[in-house]
Amino acid sequence: MAKKIASFLGIELCGIELRRFSDGEIFVKILENIRGMDCFVLQPTNPPAANIMELLLIIDALSRSSAGRITLVMPYYGYGRQDRKDQPRVSLGAKLVANLITMAGADRVMMLDLHSHQIQGFFDIPSDHLYAMPIFLKYFRSLNLKDIVVVCPDIGGAKMSRGYAGRLDAPMAFIEKRRPKANVALSLNLVGEVTGRDVIIVDDLIDTGGTLVAACKTIAEKKPNSIHVGCTHGVLSGQAAQQLQEAPLTEVAVTDSIMIPEERQFPKLKILSVAELLGKAISYIHHDESVSALFET
Repeated sequence: MAKKIASFLGIELCGIELRRFSDGEIFVKILENIRGMDCFVLQPTNPPAANIMELLLIIDALSRSSAGRITLVMPYYGYGRQDRKDQPRVSLGAKLVANLITMAGADRVMMLDLHSHQIQGFFDIPSDHLYAMPIFLKYFRSLNLKDIVVVCPDIGGAKMSRGYAGRLDAPMAFIEKRRPKANVALSLNLVGEVTGRDVIIVDDLIDTGGTLVAACKTIAEKKPNSIHVGCTHGVLSGQAAQQLQEAPLTEVAVTDSIMIPEERQFPKLKILSVAELLGKAISYIHHDESVSALFET
């Protein structure tokens, strides 16, 4: 993705040496003079945890090299689901990651489709929250679907689903869902009419795929014409790829916010690039222009 963004902006990637010592310790060295320059670090924070450590060391190296401004571009905010204390004696991972990034020396942070919008408040530095909605809207419209209905897979995604429904001029339906424990979802009931219609399900991420597969099975019982899924972040952990391939859905569209290895890709998967979106946002920030202009339609 970094190469795609650099190509879009017409620049070269900065040289960096990134290696490990024999004990696994990470070493980072910036190979170019970046004194006083506007630096953008592209790094997601999905597992393994070494991604976060690499990121912090890169930011620290830039800061100690007298960079003019350091903007972190995080296509995927790992630990974003740990954004509240919903039970006793648990960590607040989203806040901890924000503190680490700030203390490492970042001056600004850019994120894409956060799991919870309030995570922006965890940062004491300026933040820009981007949305992949324009990319998915363009793709869904290219499919020439008829009689669309947008289905919200859980109550937490109601605002996102409502945004898609309004822009696609389509009605909404809801899945009533209960989650007995983490990564385990039980879909119970469908509220809305989907029979004979082209269904679009939107969400911010797919992890194990349990929520999505259960939702698709519930919808399929009502005999829709097709079921298309759009999720920004394809975490696809465990047996997610196999479960989604076998699920009663037509296609799953995700972005390249997380690099998906070939072994986790499957025939029903469609990967859309957010490189141009991030490239435009980087250009706007560098020239002190409005990032919100990206979403004016």
